[in-house]
Amino acid sequence: MNEEQAKKRIDELRTALNHHNYLYYVLNKPEIDDYLFDQLMQELIRLENQYGQYADPLSPSQRVGGEVTKKFNAVKHVSRMLSLDNIYNTDELIAFHERVVKVLGIAPEYVCELKIDGVAISIHYEHGKLLQAVTRGDGIQGDDVTTNVKTIRSLPLRLRGNNIPEKMEVRGEIYMPITVFEALNNQLREELSDKGLTEDEMADELFKNPRNSAAGTLKLQSSKEVSKRKLDAYLYAVLGASVHAETHYESLNMARCWGFRINEQTRKCKNIQDILDFISYWEERRHQLPYDTDGIVIKVNSVAYQKQLGETAKSPRWAIAYKYKPAQVSTILLDISFQVGRTGAITPVANLKPVLLAGTTVKRASLHNAGFIADLDLRIGDTVWVEKGGDIIPKITKVDMSKRDLFSSPFLFITHCPECHTALIQRDGEANHYCPNETGCRPQILGKMIHFIYRKAMNIDSLGEKTIEQLYDKGKIQSYADFYSLTYDDIIQLEGFKEKATTNILTGIAHSKTVPFQRVLFALGIRYVGETMARKLAQYFKNIQALSEASFETLCEIDEIGEKIAESIILFFKNPINQVIIKRLENAGVQLSITEEETRLHSHKLDGKTFVISGVFNQHSRDELKDLIVKNGGKNTGSISKKTSFLLAGENAGPEKLKKASDLSIAILSEDDFLNMIR
Repeated sequence: MNEEQAKKRIDELRTALNHHNYLYYVLNKPEIDDYLFDQLMQELIRLENQYGQYADPLSPSQRVGGEVTKKFNAVKHVSRMLSLDNIYNTDELIAFHERVVKVLGIAPEYVCELKIDGVAISIHYEHGKLLQAVTRGDGIQGDDVTTNVKTIRSLPLRLRGNNIPEKMEVRGEIYMPITVFEALNNQLREELSDKGLTEDEMADELFKNPRNSAAGTLKLQSSKEVSKRKLDAYLYAVLGASVHAETHYESLNMARCWGFRINEQTRKCKNIQDILDFISYWEERRHQLPYDTDGIVIKVNSVAYQKQLGETAKSPRWAIAYKYKPAQVSTILLDISFQVGRTGAITPVANLKPVLLAGTTVKRASLHNAGFIADLDLRIGDTVWVEKGGDIIPKITKVDMSKRDLFSSPFLFITHCPECHTALIQRDGEANHYCPNETGCRPQILGKMIHFIYRKAMNIDSLGEKTIEQLYDKGKIQSYADFYSLTYDDIIQLEGFKEKATTNILTGIAHSKTVPFQRVLFALGIRYVGETMARKLAQYFKNIQALSEASFETLCEIDEIGEKIAESIILFFKNPINQVIIKRLENAGVQLSITEEETRLHSHKLDGKTFVISGVFNQHSRDELKDLIVKNGGKNTGSISKKTSFLLAGENAGPEKLKKASDLSIAILSEDDFLNMIR
């Protein structure tokens, strides 16, 4: 194939792929299967790589992603992206309508649209080509996310049809489909389960809702990772001096002809009753949609009337958002069961009569602690209201007292551990009950061992939760110190194990002896001692002996260590069983001290700076980056707050962290940015 033939074939492939993208993602009328589409895409990518002179940033191959954005530059909007005022009932809707009629002197026609719960975006086109995509931000300026937006296949890179304006801006909502969101959480839930977390403990780690996940995904540095998240979009506004439409509805139809995806549920409404019918129709049916909605947007249809009505400093006077109440349903509380976590914390869980809520069947709801149950006065057999307003795990909000059995009895919280039957304790100032039998309660023992092998601790990848359970049930291990006494015969006899799997486990255990002291300290599972605190203690005391002999007063003098943490450390090392375990780890060759090199600062360039790390990096592991931060005078924390100086974000950085950093105007660094900072 010569250059001329290659150019011709590249053009043919781009035309075909754009056409099939439009049929599949906009019209939902595919003509070819996924396999053939992928074959055409791979051929295009191969030719573009071979004939680089024909590269085009708007080629359909660019939707696959691959570019890395080090920094999202701030861009000022041509016209402000206003927010909508919210209303919640019929009276407020009628009041809005009356205000409109008072100004116009006539009752106008309206357009009703589903209010998709996503991220507002402004996209600029010139000569029919996608030029720039900017987030809403504060309404005056937002972040340039063009590279990531190009991966969204329902958004045209080149417009189709006739009479395309020379310059135009479209606005819409980028969202994460519910199926994609659920798949992400299912994957994360498996990872968290392997660490021994209970369902209630997982709640803080899981993605909270599709909207936040979409927002975080848009700020990922790797467009390839964004492409995997399969974001989608609907357009709801067309702006530009050369867009000649008399009504909002007409402008949407024009945009549809140019290749944009417009929500097919959008309707014209002649009067208030039409609007109320539309609101009523979607109140329950919205949960059957493949995306989250939280209300209905109502707009005056006439563009001339919109201009006449004008806007306030924050909102247009010609549009309003009718917000639905959080999804609620009533069901029967059948029973309350209890989970025991690694730390001995007892988490009550409501077992419910299965009921459909917001499109999913709900059988369980977290009850948090005894105080939560007492505040609601929950009783077995009660009819309860369950809510799922943006939360992953449903919650009980109230009891329907009118349906309570007159002979029901107040629920008595358990007094003994449901696993080992040890009497529970409740520490001063804490809401949770705990099982104090750390060394004899099966879930706690297994939880501690699973925590010990965790990637951020001893990183024994070859060992898994099921394997640990088998070894424990067969009496081969009672604590994590027993890992270092396991033999080939102990493991090969387990169900489903062969030579390679057995050797991998023994190799992983042996390799864990090289893990540095601060991670060993984290792996011990001392209550309240997380990654950051373990690193701080290791740097201060240098070895396990000095730490175990530290007084309460000495511990409290260390930055960020309060009385609760100091007390927990002292109790851990006073326990004779823990003393034996630590001695066995020492005899096995586990690192229980740090070298002089590990304590030496490289520089003071990061003095006073606090970092949060999220994602996967190319040049260094996360642990290596944390070491570099400490060795240059900085501090690591696990969560973002106003005190955070920087978010160091790699590929697949957490959407929640990215969104919170953006909301708090915290600088987001790439790996290269950080390395340049300390050079």
